[in-house]
Amino acid sequence: MLIALGVTGGIGAYKAVEVARGLQKRGHDVVAIMTRSARKFVGEVTFEAITRRPVITDQYARGANANIEHIALATDIGLLLVAPATANTIGKLANGIADDFLTSLYLATRAPVLLAPAMNTNMLEHPAVQRNMETLAARGVRFVDPGDGFLACGWIGKGRLAEPEAIVEAAEGMLRSGGSLLGRRIVVSAGPTYEDIDPVRYLGNRSSGRMGYAIAAEASRRGAHVVLVSGPTKLEPPAGVQVERVRSATEMARAVTTHAKGADAVVMAAAVADYMPEGGAADAKVPKTEGPLTLTLVRTPDILAELGRARGSAGKPLLVGFAAETGDPRPRARRKLASKQVDLIVANDVSRADAGFDAERNAAVFISADGEVEHPLQLKTELASKILDRVEAMLIARLLRPGSGQAVQA
Repeated sequence: MLIALGVTGGIGAYKAVEVARGLQKRGHDVVAIMTRSARKFVGEVTFEAITRRPVITDQYARGANANIEHIALATDIGLLLVAPATANTIGKLANGIADDFLTSLYLATRAPVLLAPAMNTNMLEHPAVQRNMETLAARGVRFVDPGDGFLACGWIGKGRLAEPEAIVEAAEGMLRSGGSLLGRRIVVSAGPTYEDIDPVRYLGNRSSGRMGYAIAAEASRRGAHVVLVSGPTKLEPPAGVQVERVRSATEMARAVTTHAKGADAVVMAAAVADYMPEGGAADAKVPKTEGPLTLTLVRTPDILAELGRARGSAGKPLLVGFAAETGDPRPRARRKLASKQVDLIVANDVSRADAGFDAERNAAVFISADGEVEHPLQLKTELASKILDRVEAMLIARLLRPGSGQAVQA
């Protein structure tokens, strides 16, 4: 497979050399396209030595127009990968600006597109950049989530180019033929939420996020466009998954509700806090006293119930909830299935020492209107596969339902 590797002007450009090498090790041919700014960070000769192909740098190079090169390449490539993708390039792609070879190629190709953003933390979080990324995501562009760490500007935060191995794995995933969830949009929540008491203390829970991350990774492997809304975790995000990080239940509700619009399914695997301090967090640390401390707690938004009410009789998106209980989870899970108007509840007993929170394995009962199916103790990655199997079956069943107004192709 021929892959076009776009390299733009950021310090992470040196990592693109390892990305090219990694793609070649997977059996792919690579043609490098460097912007003018990229050549200030790494030389063309380096990529030519690795790819054994001339590096494309100039849309108007002599001889290039004989075949209208960006059009010819657009039809030959199986993937357009841009790593690093700067804020400037992301903005151009989102707004259809074609002022160099790379941006012209983006408009001309019908190959899948994968971007690995890299920039200063404040730039990444700027509403303009976020809006541009959302625009591209809505068109089917995938992203490799940038990492946290020490940035070239001297800051410590999110924005560092993902590691080459993660970028290569995401590219490989997009190139796998077919995919049972190809064309589907899946939203997954994961991890805990933290409800701040003051600048020092918070209310939290023991969720590690492993279950939600495993579901997101499996959905991506099946070809879905996946948005992972993650509470605070120490896990590396799955390759090729769009990640939005949140802290509180209110932030998670806002993010999930936004991304649920137009989604085919929402899987609420997060352990969302049920309560938060009334009035929000104190501005300063609450001083310690000799006597007891009284906190007034109020309910957090019930995200799953709100999603159920919002979709009404439309039936979209498909809603999957989790019921983490101590003891037999089935009675409360059955009530949750009805009260929250959802399609499937994955119920588990978190009091078990060998399963549940912060464990590699889990056991669960799938509860739906069709009945109950028990799944014994297994790796969370295996359980994630079974959850996605059920989601796929339910999505197909909806297409076959009389009056759905949708056709099914054999």
